[in-house]
Amino acid sequence: MSDDSEKPELNEDELNARHAEKMRKKKAARDKIMSTKTIEKGLVIVHTGKGKGKSTAGFGMVFRSLGHGHKVGVVQFVKGRIETGERMALERFSDLVTVKRMGEGFTWETQDRQRDIAAAQQAWDAAKEMIMSGDFRLVLCDELNIVLRYDYLDIADVVDFLKNKKPDDVHVVITGRNAKDDLIEIADLVTDMTQVKHPFRSGVKPQEGIEF
Repeated sequence: MSDDSEKPELNEDELNARHAEKMRKKKAARDKIMSTKTIEKGLVIVHTGKGKGKSTAGFGMVFRSLGHGHKVGVVQFVKGRIETGERMALERFSDLVTVKRMGEGFTWETQDRQRDIAAAQQAWDAAKEMIMSGDFRLVLCDELNIVLRYDYLDIADVVDFLKNKKPDDVHVVITGRNAKDDLIEIADLVTDMTQVKHPFRSGVKPQEGIEF
């Protein structure tokens, strides 16, 4: 016995019409939400977590800003001695970007706490100078979270500067795992990247174009 309550299958024209109506309603709702978003400001953006891609995401924002013709500053807190694809690519935009490679490598490579503290302070001073200069729309502080994790910089000083002294029209992007809670609290945008799989765990070494 057939069930008369079953709805007949829709043909392509009916499916297309239903889809168009659904998207029309979705667009109207989206436009209504967007009409309430009127604030424009410089953001504090944090990319953290154990997953790969934190610096990559930061440099993605750098290239996006360059595409709009904005001047960008980059300070590398840790990877200063490592030749990276990002830095070599940015050389092609020397009129718009300034890169300062301040770090001396990972702390397990230097094995000198006082030297690491001094390098971190010099890098932070360079970053603050860029942020306050009025020359840059966006400043990337690559691996700042790493030196904060090891307490090479005073987190209270960093947070106070970003919260109370950073110009309103400058975006600051901060990368590195283990972002401090105080930094997360005052940030406008925080992304925690989760590691699902990584080739390093299977014996695959860091490779050019993928890791650096």
